[in-house]
Amino acid sequence: MTGKVIWHMTMSLDGFIGDRDDGVGWMFLADGGPSGLGAEVVANCGAFLCGGRLVEVMSENRPYGGSWTGPILIYTHKDPATRVAPEFTYVSGDIRDVVADGLKAAGGKDLIVTGGAVPRLALEAGLVDELALHIAPVLLGEGTRFYDSPGVSPTRLKVLTSEGMTFRLAVVR
Repeated sequence: MTGKVIWHMTMSLDGFIGDRDDGVGWMFLADGGPSGLGAEVVANCGAFLCGGRLVEVMSENRPYGGSWTGPILIYTHKDPATRVAPEFTYVSGDIRDVVADGLKAAGGKDLIVTGGAVPRLALEAGLVDELALHIAPVLLGEGTRFYDSPGVSPTRLKVLTSEGMTFRLAVVR
């Protein structure tokens, strides 16, 4: 059995994943507690892939509040030999190869991609199967957009489930 590639993200009601300083502390303040979708994602997660900008956040707040443990891959264009956090696996190269490595690390379970650039690159390469999206009841006004990719063709999504302010969406191919 091969796992899926799931883009799991929390965004503000006005569409931001980072505040004006690229911080994500607001997510923890705005979180309404565990959701059924969140629990399902955690239970099916075999590996976690994010960009280098999230290393500091991951060091302080393990994915899913520490309720999940497993391989964490950090996609970077920097030399992986200059690791800043030895508990992570640093990967570089073509996003297709990086996602394939992540799926191998997931051992048949889902690979979770999160952050800004990594999920966008994976989506644009046709590698993302689903989005698991939490909308936080907060307005940031500015910051890092959830998805910002001028010039690309629209990606069609199909709502699989929705509950409150959480959505599971399939990428329509």
